[in-house]
Amino acid sequence: MPHVKPAKKVQPLWKEWDFKAQKKGIHHTVYDVNGNEYTGEWLDNKKHGKGTQKWKKNNSLYDGDWKFGQRNGFGTLSSPAEGGGTYKRIYSGGWKNDKRHGYGTNFYTAEEYYEGEWYCNKRSGWGRMYYADGSIYEGEWYDDKRSGQGMLRLATENRYEGSWKFGKKNGPGKFFYLDKGQMYEGVWVDDIPKCGEVTDFGREGAPDPTIYPIPEIKLMDAKAVLGEAEQIFLNDQE
Repeated sequence: MPHVKPAKKVQPLWKEWDFKAQKKGIHHTVYDVNGNEYTGEWLDNKKHGKGTQKWKKNNSLYDGDWKFGQRNGFGTLSSPAEGGGTYKRIYSGGWKNDKRHGYGTNFYTAEEYYEGEWYCNKRSGWGRMYYADGSIYEGEWYDDKRSGQGMLRLATENRYEGSWKFGKKNGPGKFFYLDKGQMYEGVWVDDIPKCGEVTDFGREGAPDPTIYPIPEIKLMDAKAVLGEAEQIFLNDQE
């Protein structure tokens, strides 16, 4: 029997035109109706791969990875510097679903910046924050606030080591007054030392020590008394 080849199914012209109109692969700059500009890779009409986006509203610039139309992967967000002509970095690091996510560095001002972990556009996990007054916080974050265990070192080199909650010293912690040669160890509530013990610490080498050393406590069981008092404040924080 003779072999009859089936007729090739012809697609409507609109399907062919639509396929050709889809943005895919590398494109030159594409302009949105709102004035935004994108140069880079596309997939199924969405930004996908490597690309650079410039927003007309504030002239900010993103250069990095994209996935299905959103910033995903590694990328750098910049804004125009004063005077124009150049850009200054705002954030460089990980992104997920158009938000800061993973590890990255955010520059708030020329003197203040954060480097560490992010979750859904907020500082969460471990990170280090440099402040304009010269102090540095290194430790845990949650919901964009210092939370967990961390150390705050002031410009004077005095430092706090201990628990944080809602961005403030809360719970057990130590404050080292290195300029005076003393240390406070106890419980904190909203940045205020509530119950603890102050002892001499490196007093001999302190630049501005107290006139007299701290006298010895004469209670029979001083630690038991202190522990009982501290527990009252710790229970209130639970």
